[in-house]
Amino acid sequence: MKKIKMGKIVNAVGLKGEVKVYSYSEPSRYKELTDIYVEEKIHRIENVRYQKNIVILKLSGIDDRTGAENAKEKYIYIIEDDLPELPEDTYYIKDLIGMSVVDETGESLGKVKDIIQNAAQDLYEIERANGKLLLIPGVKEFIIDIDLNIKEIKVKLPEGLLEL
Repeated sequence: MKKIKMGKIVNAVGLKGEVKVYSYSEPSRYKELTDIYVEEKIHRIENVRYQKNIVILKLSGIDDRTGAENAKEKYIYIIEDDLPELPEDTYYIKDLIGMSVVDETGESLGKVKDIIQNAAQDLYEIERANGKLLLIPGVKEFIIDIDLNIKEIKVKLPEGLLEL
């Protein structure tokens, strides 16, 4: 069973064991879940609420402030089977990491090292063969095609990007 990192507990909230979660996923996603892992231990989600973009969870087995504080700085996970089906042309970051990246002519640019989720748009962090990093905005203007079957992303580079 593969676990997917969903976020990190960053603080305790109140006295009844609620935890504040910095979410790596869409915050509304937590309403759809029944169970979640805190590191290796599974917990039932008893309640979900929000403070702006922060997720506040009440988890089974964490019933007071001390328990919530003990969970601080721990990562939370779901199992891969709990991931929802994505709409067309939408991908999980975990599926893009490690994919080969080629330009319009088919020349290799490197491999996806990470996807940086930025306020404006995602940035694809490409590790070049020489070890240097290349950042490509994750918009249709530059990301031409993503083929999960052959694990390849075809891009159109912004003019002058490789000369920098």
